[in-house]
Amino acid sequence: MNKIITFVFILFFTTSCSLNSKSKFWTKEKKIQVEGNSKITEVFKKDKVFENEVNSNLKIKLSGKIIKNSFVDNLNNNNGRIDYDGDLKKSSRFNFSKIDNFKYAEPEIAFDDENLIFFDNKGSILKFNNSSKLIWKKNFYNKAEKKLKPLLSFANNKEVLIVADNIAKFYAINIDTGELLWTKKNSSPFNSQVKIYKDRFFIIDLNNILRCYSIKDGTEIWQFKTEKSFIKSVKKLSLLIVDDKIFFNNSVGDISAVDIKNGNMLWQTPTQTNVIYEDAFSLKTSDLVASNNSILLSNNKNEFYSLDITNGSLNWKQKINSNLRPTLIGNLIFTITMEGFLVLINKKDGNVIRSTDIFQKFSIKKRKKILPVGFIVGINNIYLTTNNGRLLVIDILTGRVTSVLKIDNNKISRPFALNQNLFIIEKSSIIKLN
Repeated sequence: MNKIITFVFILFFTTSCSLNSKSKFWTKEKKIQVEGNSKITEVFKKDKVFENEVNSNLKIKLSGKIIKNSFVDNLNNNNGRIDYDGDLKKSSRFNFSKIDNFKYAEPEIAFDDENLIFFDNKGSILKFNNSSKLIWKKNFYNKAEKKLKPLLSFANNKEVLIVADNIAKFYAINIDTGELLWTKKNSSPFNSQVKIYKDRFFIIDLNNILRCYSIKDGTEIWQFKTEKSFIKSVKKLSLLIVDDKIFFNNSVGDISAVDIKNGNMLWQTPTQTNVIYEDAFSLKTSDLVASNNSILLSNNKNEFYSLDITNGSLNWKQKINSNLRPTLIGNLIFTITMEGFLVLINKKDGNVIRSTDIFQKFSIKKRKKILPVGFIVGINNIYLTTNNGRLLVIDILTGRVTSVLKIDNNKISRPFALNQNLFIIEKSSIIKLN
């Protein structure tokens, strides 16, 4: 019997509002008034659908640990409260050839001390120092492979850079010299984060197979198969490692825990029931984030989960619509909905503590086309990027936007921070903000 599969596509449009079209921009300094400790109250129960601002006048003062190298060797995906409080007055760029498929990518910068590693449109890997000087540039693709314009994912252990791409190739490079150490081909392209743990690295392919390889020579040590989807997801899948266990999601919404030594399954929890092809294609799940005893994730189906890390059982489920990586600071979970609300959640029970409308500066007509891309939490502010090239600076204390900066007219990446610099990727450069 023939089956008719209807694909539902959501189109992302860009708009052009804002401050400056040049690469260098500035914003007025504004002193943030820090108020005293406020009592946090539970005002939003788990069975309510989140739609409007909640307890918007509540002031939140953070006192959690500040993390200096949140984007280096991060196995639990929680960026936490990042050591960044820049004034965003100056910018410089690391330039490369334009990535044609950038709007489909979820690119990430690899950091090696103060050096940056990224790629260009033909798969060339570029290593820059903090002064924008090119240290080395290497390309290990033949003519036919270059025409496919591979999108690369990275992980490194300060000695070896592991590279995997969306055309089924993976290889290792000496991170200091750029020398190729070995190269391999997989039966299916890759579409996930890459994680290194001891002498192994891990990645998921488009057949929803978690693969464990040797760093030394790329030999496969074990593989773990999950349900294969007929439709290939465009959303990058997520991995995290805690206590010799690896946790990951697949394209149909299953969360699995696997013994890192032998690839044996410890538990598996489905988040979607009776998934049909259309739903699998449109499902976009956030990165998994681990805390001491739970795994946090959300999706674009209005579902935010907390799962017990030991057995995968449900701690709580909240109706929040977001496929952005959440951030956990103490007992506070930070997330931003696809509709443009900054939401703070109590980690223990999933109750919403505060929500504020951060897209209210945009007109109703424009905000319908604007989607959040990613955010980080700094010392005093949250930095959010959008699909129309804007960087929003949000005061943590009040949950209100203090400034909107124009980076580009098109999609830009989520922010990255290192050594008091903020980095944002656009299709032909990495922008560094102080």
